[in-house]
This record gives sequence, structure tokens and C-alpha cells, in this order.
Amino acid sequence: MQARYRQKLPQLGSDLFLTDAGLETDLIFNHGIEIKGFAAHTLLPKQMGRLALTNYYRGFLSLAQVMDTGFILDGQTWKAHAHWAKDLGESLDDLGKANRESVVYIAALRDEYRDNRQPIVLNCSLGPKGDAYAPDYTISKREAEDYHSQQISWLSGTQVDMITAMTFTQAEEAIGAVRAAQKAGLPIAVSFTLETDGFLPTGQSLQDAIEQVDLETGTTAIYFQINCAHPDHFPASLMTKKLKDQNWAKRIKGIRCNASRMSHAELDNCTLLDSGDPDELAKQYQAIYSRMPWLNIFGGCCGSDLRHVTEIAKALKPAKA
Repeated sequence: MQARYRQKLPQLGSDLFLTDAGLETDLIFNHGIEIKGFAAHTLLPKQMGRLALTNYYRGFLSLAQVMDTGFILDGQTWKAHAHWAKDLGESLDDLGKANRESVVYIAALRDEYRDNRQPIVLNCSLGPKGDAYAPDYTISKREAEDYHSQQISWLSGTQVDMITAMTFTQAEEAIGAVRAAQKAGLPIAVSFTLETDGFLPTGQSLQDAIEQVDLETGTTAIYFQINCAHPDHFPASLMTKKLKDQNWAKRIKGIRCNASRMSHAELDNCTLLDSGDPDELAKQYQAIYSRMPWLNIFGGCCGSDLRHVTEIAKALKPAKA
């Protein structure tokens, strides 16, 4: 079967779209599900793992149905690429199969919710080559293009509508991923993560990163997002009400924030989940939306779960109506 929305992505308009939340942290800490190497695709072959994933996604899909919003349904592909093969004890063939099966799985979930009035877009994440939470590597644009081309080739022949370079920490790696996706004919979004000071882990500002990616790829990324950062960690440049005149800021269409104010280093070493306050997070989303009314994609990241996205949807649905 062909991809449904690849040629005309509905979230490029202004209608409200939800995503899921912090899948791995929710399943591990709230439901006691072990995830090998923090790689969610390893759950699919196991009956209990697949059931846990299905129950998780059904909650968000049902929320989108009740709230009458669109939904971006993610595959479990964030760590299903070559860098993690040795740690996971998987071959490249195993990883290629995992990417394809992930799309088959989320396509079946979409079919289950075929009565939803609003679109459900199938998306697969590309994770960075190294550790997104403690980046210890640099990668050139050419190396990144070559590296991410492999996973993109696995996904390009599936029903997936788009891909997202998720939790990326370097503009150069994002440039390579965008170029690889462009060659494969797959729409790609770029989602950067930020440290507590509002900068990328490389020390580059979000504005400079977005402008560099656009300049060196001919503005072919469909949009940008911010994920795996608490709203308190957003750069000061996003706190002004004059953003409507900033082209780089208007390229951001989505946010998926952490529930916790902890740094990535603190979260990486945390043995207890910091789930923050869902009501407070929803109010912070409202404040961000008041400054950036072109945003229309909202979800969560580490520490967040269905409670957080529910409150976010309740807070933003009237504003987007």
C-alpha cells in the first residue's frame, strides 16, 4: 500500500495535531515494562511488549478522537539504526526489518481508528547517531547524510507519511539527514533538543541552527520542532512577543516538552521519574502558544504521559478553534 499523506501532509495547515508523550519513560517507570537499551522497537516482537505499546497508543488516539484533533502517530524507530546494533545485539538486517515492521504496526493502529474525523499521520523518528542526552561525538554533513541514508532507505518503501530527525543536537547532522531524506523523496521535519541554558548541546543557538539547516538545504525541511526540553529551558529569543517578524521562529510548528525541569545529565542518572505537574505544563504551553500562534503540533517527551497531553489538549483546543 502507498503512503496516504506523503504528498500532502495535513499538519502543514493550521489545524491542531497531537502527538504522544514520553513513551519509554512512561512504560518503564509507570508500567514496569523493561525496554532493552531504551529502544522501543525491541518491544514489538514480544506479546507483552506489543500489548503495552498498543495500550499506550490507544490512549492518545482515543484522546485525539474525543478532542477532534489530528494525530501524528510515531513508529518505534528512534534507536533502530546502525549505531545501536552492537548494544542491542541486532544485525543490520534485523534493524531494517524492525523499521519496516514498525510502520506495518502503526498503520494497523491507524486502521483501528479509521472513524476518526481528523487525519492520523504516520511518522518515524530518526535518532541521532550517538547519545542524544550526553552527546560525545561530532559528525560532518556528508557523514550524516551517508549514515542516515541507510535507515531512510528502509523506510522510504513503506506506508510512512514522513520522518522526523528527533532529539538532534547538531545542525550538521540535521543537514545531512535532510539531504538524505530529500534524495529519497521523504518529507522530513527536524526536532532539536536544548540544554537548560536554551542552547543546543554544541553551544549553538536554536536560531542559528534553524537558519543554518535552512540555508544549506534550501529550506527543504518541512518544519522544525523542539523536543526533550522543559519550557523553562527555551531560549530567551522565544520569550518575546515580536516573534511574528522572525522567520526562523515561524519555521517551528511543534513542541514536545519534558515534564521535568531536570537537565539531560540529571535525567540520565535519575532512578525515579520526575513527571512534573500536568496542569502547570499545559499553562506553559498556553503561554508559548500566545507568543507563537502558528504552532499546531503538541505532545510530550521525557517524563510526560497521557495526563500531560490531555491537559495540553484541553488548554489549546479552544485557542485553536
